Amino acid sequence: MNSATVRHILDTMENMFPDAHCELLHENAFELTIAVLLSAQCSDATVNKVTKDLFQKYKTPQDYVSVSIEELEQDIRRIGLYRNKAKHIHNLCRILIEQYGGDVPEAHDELVKLPGVGRKTANVVVSNAFGVPAIAVDTHVERVSKRLGLVGWDDSVLEVEKKLMKRIPREEWTLTHHRLIFFGRYHCKAQNPQCQVCPLLDVCREGKKRMKTSKVRKNKEQTATSKK
Repeated sequence: MNSATVRHILDTMENMFPDAHCELLHENAFELTIAVLLSAQCSDATVNKVTKDLFQKYKTPQDYVSVSIEELEQDIRRIGLYRNKAKHIHNLCRILIEQYGGDVPEAHDELVKLPGVGRKTANVVVSNAFGVPAIAVDTHVERVSKRLGLVGWDDSVLEVEKKLMKRIPREEWTLTHHRLIFFGRYHCKAQNPQCQVCPLLDVCREGKKRMKTSKVRKNKEQTATSKK
């Protein structure tokens, strides 16, 4: 894909979602880390409902380690995989206290060492909490990038991240990450993408395929109807 096409995609998404942002509610790096950890295989909307009360009860890492894992499990039980996540949070907070003075480390290499914090979570934290440009590849970013041909169909999550970093100007990484998510969450959905009204249909290989299939189906239906 040439740079002009990439620019066309980025500018179109900017026009569609100029205010795209992190939708996980948080007030600091620590709350964001907990929220992103909880968001694995769970919607941001559900996480926000849970953290509304959670962040009132727990303000610091010490607050989390001061209660039993069973109590924390009950506080987050509406979240998918809540038992594993409760263990991760307990262990993460203990490490923050013992090794980082209770603060979330700013370095990506240090963040990924924390329990329950993978590359995606670390990228979200460094970009949103510490202002370091990064592209976090979640299910929306991966799906949209592949449909639009920004990356290959068979690329791994890490390959998707690396290719996007090469094709997108560094200063636009974080904003593009948010816009790709908004585009995938509200427009180019997994099951029902809005191809018929999509301003990027001209560069979308998935959209062209879907529209062609839809046209063929309609023609067959019209032919069958006319024969009756």
